[in-house]
Amino acid sequence: MRALAAQVRRNLSRRWRRAMVTTLGIALAAAMLSAALVLADSLGGGFDRAVRAAGLADVIVRFDPQSYSRVADRIRALPDIAGFATRLEVTDVDIHAGGHGFGHASAEVVGSGRRGYAIVAGRDVSGRFGEVVIERGLADAWGLDVGSTLLVRGLGPLRVVGLAEAPDDVGFPLGVPRLYISRAAIDARFGAEANPAVSVAELWLRDPRLLDQVLVQARTLSFGLHGVRVITRTGVRVLLDQAAGIVIDLLVALSVFALGTAGVILAASARAEVQRRLQELGVSRAVGASRGHLVAVQLTEAAVVALPGATLGLLAGWLITAGPTERLLTLLNEPPAGSGLILPLLGGWALSVLIPVLAVAVPSWSATGREPVALLRGAGLAGTAAAPGAGGGGPSRRRRRPGLALLGARLLGARRGRLVATVVTLGVSAGFVLLLLALASALSALQTDPGALGKRYQLTAALPATAAGRVRAIGGVAAAAPRYELEAADSYSLGETIDVIAYPGDHTEFEAPALLAGHRLHGAGETEVGAGLAAALGLSPGSVLAVALPSGAELRLRVAGIVSSLDHDGRVAYLPAAALLAGEPGAPEVLAVRLAAGADPGAVTRALSALGATPTPASGAVARGVPLVQTLRSILRAVAIVDGLVCLYALVQTGSLTLSERRRTVALLRAVGAGPAAVARLLAGVVLALVLPAAALGAVLERFVLGPALAHLAAGYATLELRAGPGQLAAVLAGLLAAGAIAVLATTRRATHESVVAGLAGA
Repeated sequence: MRALAAQVRRNLSRRWRRAMVTTLGIALAAAMLSAALVLADSLGGGFDRAVRAAGLADVIVRFDPQSYSRVADRIRALPDIAGFATRLEVTDVDIHAGGHGFGHASAEVVGSGRRGYAIVAGRDVSGRFGEVVIERGLADAWGLDVGSTLLVRGLGPLRVVGLAEAPDDVGFPLGVPRLYISRAAIDARFGAEANPAVSVAELWLRDPRLLDQVLVQARTLSFGLHGVRVITRTGVRVLLDQAAGIVIDLLVALSVFALGTAGVILAASARAEVQRRLQELGVSRAVGASRGHLVAVQLTEAAVVALPGATLGLLAGWLITAGPTERLLTLLNEPPAGSGLILPLLGGWALSVLIPVLAVAVPSWSATGREPVALLRGAGLAGTAAAPGAGGGGPSRRRRRPGLALLGARLLGARRGRLVATVVTLGVSAGFVLLLLALASALSALQTDPGALGKRYQLTAALPATAAGRVRAIGGVAAAAPRYELEAADSYSLGETIDVIAYPGDHTEFEAPALLAGHRLHGAGETEVGAGLAAALGLSPGSVLAVALPSGAELRLRVAGIVSSLDHDGRVAYLPAAALLAGEPGAPEVLAVRLAAGADPGAVTRALSALGATPTPASGAVARGVPLVQTLRSILRAVAIVDGLVCLYALVQTGSLTLSERRRTVALLRAVGAGPAAVARLLAGVVLALVLPAAALGAVLERFVLGPALAHLAAGYATLELRAGPGQLAAVLAGLLAAGAIAVLATTRRATHESVVAGLAGA
């Protein structure tokens, strides 16, 4: 054991520069692995952590303000209720702090008992007036903390005593800011009410499996309460998915791809290191070293080099993704993974060490089983003497210049195994970067282009249906029709929410999401449903959709077709207006306005304003979530940078390894007058032989493997095209060529610093 350790120390001290380069490569791969684990674990389990921390209710019921006693009597009559809490939710509250202001905040007056939110800093509100708890998203966005002052119109300045996370909705700025005030404090300031008004009830069940029965009973007992809206934990998860579900799923999928890429890189790097040492292994075998001893030395060296690299990479990957990931979780009102990341990161660290060691073990065992002479020849110039410019007489000055790049490619091609491994590594990395670019482009389109969702109208106006004729008469308006939208539920599984959209005529004139199956709806008894709703309820063309409307009425419609929609996670149903209004006469309505080609939106907006409307532009899927997209882009940027550094490392390693094996060839070129430029052309041939097929492989992987696999995850939401365009392909190719140029310069500098005599001797 001591002899083994001594030999490992000697080898590493002799090759310390090379060991540092290998450590850097392992660190880069480990950083990708660590970043992937942080994303997957943090985002994948965020909602469940939030539910546990906040003690989220099984059922949340919102309604128009009612007396507490009336609501409490109805709740106590429900079966299987373990406990309940009520609060008054006041909307459109004007708040100001730190130079910021918002006129539509939600103030929640909470009573005693469970709260349904978690305090993440400070403490909860007490019975003393002048205290307020705000959500963490608002605090981060406005730069507030415990002890800050929040000015609330009607209540005056309040001191922030705590920061909260409530997982029943997304945080500010994705949603409206929420603040929590104690009912006891309001009573102390304005006088106690014997029977205060409440508008929210939170219910906790003894047995969550009885949820559907409780919901059916709740609908029966809610008679007399107006504006009743019920949401379950499952429904809350759906609502969060509407804000960022596809983003989270795509990021988790990207992290899985990053894991595979990191494994390929680690294995290729370790294999290259064994290839580099073939001559040394041959010498050791020739002087009597046993096969087992040599393999043990290789494994020990690999472990010693991998340990610091894996540790540095682990920390780097965590540092570059922890911040953006925590900001994303804050937007979703979910806590970070915290100590829950320790085990996954330790597992990633172990993989970062284990993969290089195992990747060394197989080629080391195979190499040391060969004859020493074969090992020595395998590290020399065998098989390349006939290559252009490598003959004993030296290259002619007439053929040297145009043939140097080709010679470099042929020298690399002599090691077909390494060529294939490096091209695969670079190709996977290039495909991964193309996937990131395609995803960023798709999300930007969803954010800014309503047409990406099938929306063909540009404006909505809060006008009655009778005003449609006057709107159509406005210059630049191609079509206008009433648009009805409300939230309903599936009659059989009341926790499944459905966004119901209805038009009096052909809805495809205003909204035409892609048809995936079946046909467009015809007649009052048919509906088109989103792919997300079809997946959740097991619907197909010909199935029956039973919709429970807020009024208590029920609609039964035959599914005519399934459409691709990202709105509300694809849990949408397009209905004829007549069918909806028959069951819900008071359904909310606006006028959808489609502009003519070349129309001036500003002029149409002014004309609509003259009719007394406040026009609203049609928005993309995540138009309210600009901070969400910005955070996502920062994550994608960090991962892409690490991936780019991995490509640069692979190119430098391959160029350096080729140069090391072909030292005599390079020295011979220099001996007959070739300068640094000629050596650079030789190495450029090596790089081009790697970059060009790798770019092609990356394009093929992204188009036919990675893109479709990632788009498959969005199938529950919509049909999402993830195909890199010509500009993105050109950008990745340019990046690979730039990395190759850096590798050529770095390797050329090393080659030309060695004496010609030492190179010819192969010392």
